Amino acid sequence: MLNKILERFAKLLVVWVILAAVVGYLFPQVLVPLKPYIDWLFGFTMFGIGCLLSLNDFKPIFEKPRLVILGTAAQFIIMPLLAFWIIKLLGLTPALAVGLILAAAVPDAMAAGVMSYLAEADVAFSVALTTATTLVSPLLTPALTYFLGRQYISIPFWPMMQSIMMMVILPLMLGLWFQHCFNKITSKIKPVFPALSTLFIAFICGLVVALNKNALGKVTTVVFVAVISLNILGLILGYLAGKAFKFNLPQRRTLAINVGMQNAGMGAVLAIKHISVEAAIPNALFATWCIISAAILAGIWSNKNY
Repeated sequence: MLNKILERFAKLLVVWVILAAVVGYLFPQVLVPLKPYIDWLFGFTMFGIGCLLSLNDFKPIFEKPRLVILGTAAQFIIMPLLAFWIIKLLGLTPALAVGLILAAAVPDAMAAGVMSYLAEADVAFSVALTTATTLVSPLLTPALTYFLGRQYISIPFWPMMQSIMMMVILPLMLGLWFQHCFNKITSKIKPVFPALSTLFIAFICGLVVALNKNALGKVTTVVFVAVISLNILGLILGYLAGKAFKFNLPQRRTLAINVGMQNAGMGAVLAIKHISVEAAIPNALFATWCIISAAILAGIWSNKNY
C-alpha cells in the first residue's frame, strides 16, 4: 500500500513543483532557509537515482556504443546551439541568457526514462543515454556554458566542474555502490528513492521562486517563449536527428524525449551557486514545462505509429 502511494507521489512531480513554486512566491520565508543546503538536496536526489540503477543498466553503453555516442552528441550539440540562437533572437538579459544556456548544457533528465516507457520507446536506450550524458557532464556542461555564456557573464569553469563532480557524479556512484552492496534493502524500499527525488526537485524549484520573488515581476512573456521554444525545438530536432542516424522508431522517440528533457534542477543549483539567483529562473521554468510537454507527447505516441 505504502509503495503504491510513493509511486503515485513520484508520478505527480509537476503538481509538487507547481505547489512548491506557489509556496515559494507567497511564503518565501519558508523555503529561503534551504539555500545553504541546495547542494545537499540535489546530491541526495542523485544518490537516490544511483540506488535505482544497477550495473546491468550500463550494458547498453558497451553493447551499442554507436547509439549512445550519437545520442550524447545530439544532446550536447542540439540544445546548446538552440539556446544560443534563441537568446540572439529574443534578446534576453545577461543573467537569463546564461540561465537558458545552463538549462541547455546540462544532461538529460532521469525522468526521460519514465516518459520513454509511456511513449512506447526504447527505455534501455533512454537509461543508457541519461547515464552517459550525466557521466560526461562534469566536462561538457561547464565547457559549453563557458564558451557560449562568457560573452554575457564571467563563467567559473573549474568551480562549476567541481560542483558537478561533488553533487552529481559522487552521489550517483555512492548510490550505485549502496545498491550493489545492499540490494536486499534497496529492493524493499525502492519506491522511496523516486519519491524523495521528486520532493527535493520540488523544493529546489520552489527555492528558485522564493529567491526570485521580486525579480519574477519583471519576467516577461519572452522568457516563457524562450523556455518553451528550447524544449519544443529540442524534441523536434532530437527526433529528426534519430531519423538522420537511421534509428528505429522506438529509438527515435527516445532520442527526441531525452534531447528535449533537461536536468534543469541541476541547472538551477549551478546557477544559484555560480552565477546568480536570477539565472536559475529559466531552469525552474524548464523543469516544470519539459515534464508537461513530454507527458503530452508520450500520450500521443502511445496511440500512434510514427
